[in-house]
Amino acid sequence: MDESLRKPGGRTPVHLLRRTVAALGPERSRRARVSARAVIGIGLAVAVCAAVGLPLQATVAGGLVALLALFTVADPTVGAQARTTALLPAAGAPVLALAAFLHEQPLARDAAFLAVVFAGVYARRWGPRGNALGIFAFMQFFAAQFLRTEPDRLPETFAAGLLALAAAALTRFVLWPLERGAAPQPAVAPVGGRGLARPTTRQAFQALAACGFALAAGQALSLDRWYWAVGAAWWIFVNTASRGETLVRGFRRVLGTVTGLAAGLLVAVPVDGAVAPTLAVVACCVFGIFYAAPLSYSWMMFFVTLMVGMLYGLLGVLHPGLLGLRLEETAVGALGAVLAVALVLPVTTHAATEVWIRRAVHCVHECAREAADRLAGGSGDGPEPRVAELELLLGRVRLSVAPLVHPLSPLRARKARARQVLALLDDCARQVRGLAEAAADPAASHDARLTAACERVEAAVHRLAVPARARIAGGRTAPPVGSAAPVAAALAEPPSSGDRALVHLHALEDALHQLAAPLHTHPRAAA
Repeated sequence: MDESLRKPGGRTPVHLLRRTVAALGPERSRRARVSARAVIGIGLAVAVCAAVGLPLQATVAGGLVALLALFTVADPTVGAQARTTALLPAAGAPVLALAAFLHEQPLARDAAFLAVVFAGVYARRWGPRGNALGIFAFMQFFAAQFLRTEPDRLPETFAAGLLALAAAALTRFVLWPLERGAAPQPAVAPVGGRGLARPTTRQAFQALAACGFALAAGQALSLDRWYWAVGAAWWIFVNTASRGETLVRGFRRVLGTVTGLAAGLLVAVPVDGAVAPTLAVVACCVFGIFYAAPLSYSWMMFFVTLMVGMLYGLLGVLHPGLLGLRLEETAVGALGAVLAVALVLPVTTHAATEVWIRRAVHCVHECAREAADRLAGGSGDGPEPRVAELELLLGRVRLSVAPLVHPLSPLRARKARARQVLALLDDCARQVRGLAEAAADPAASHDARLTAACERVEAAVHRLAVPARARIAGGRTAPPVGSAAPVAAALAEPPSSGDRALVHLHALEDALHQLAAPLHTHPRAAA
């Protein structure tokens, strides 16, 4: 019998909750904790705003600020997260004020909104902090349209935002500091380039075109709710880098919206703004948004759409026709995104995938080099930080290749080839993790067999990662987005065209299997 059940309090709700979360496994447990913390932080923000007597619209605005602060701030260290959180008002307050003062001037308001769209996407060139500040600024303009914020409401809205931000920071950094004491999260540097060769610059122009189309078409559908089309177009561009990624994300957004609207008809309409059930459903939606975000964009949008329906009911404006209009506006926004990535400075899927595959293979090369250095008696940090970086890069490769392996993709040859590449890279990652574990064993140092195997792997990866015309130095630079490179050809060409990239990847796989044999003969590795 579990010892915890014999102890006093072993069956208390808190004790059972802890054991339930722990039973989810490390990754699910982490997502569950982050999601639960979000519910607590946003709930605290709403409670504080209501307790000081702020009106309902300001309280909703405060809850949105808390949600954004907990959702968008993703710097690798706790200190950097705190600094980004502190900078959010500097990015959001001027935009909110601008939106409020232009509320009755449609042409100026629309121009300002599109300027915020461009600046918000362009800011992603500065990494996680730029991404968070850009999203926060955009959402402040969006929220001003959603809540119809006018100049006379600015003081209470500013107050709600500051109180909510303080509540979110208190929850994140004091009450439930999940990241405190943990190793800094590795961060992947954005793809570089100059001018229009920089992906974030291209995407800023694409988002501008998409949101401009969505704004005009959305206003043709509704002069009151047009901003939903702009919001749909904007969010489709978040965390995408190619035409294929944007198309898949647009499809998933529409799918999540449709299912969320169906749930809204079944839940939000009957509840009709009743406070207690509305708050309970919104809390569940917040948990679902944070839990589903790393896993499924469709599920995340399901929870976002249902939450918005509940908030409309709380504000007293919900009716079935409004939910139908939301679907139409979302479809318009998705169409705008599709047209923009197809016609405005397009970045093909295989060109974007090429960059991330090369960076992943280069990271494998660095892992092997640093492991070889440790096995030779070097005093460096070892390959562990690079292994963590490799996991992030492989996640980015999977996201980039997702359009090719999507179930609805009609390109069977490219789908099969992309799956082969993913399988080979996953095998590389598994072997590199085993190599790192062996290199960390003090008894394995100065083992000539392991050192020689590391050198063979390093040479094999080096030939693939650093071709003569596209050298990547330390992950700081990357080949141009539109370069024609072997790995891109492996994904873009039919099997009969001769895939030099896959030949090299198979050679790398063989070299890593050769490395695995001496590792398994080591007593501690075998154990």
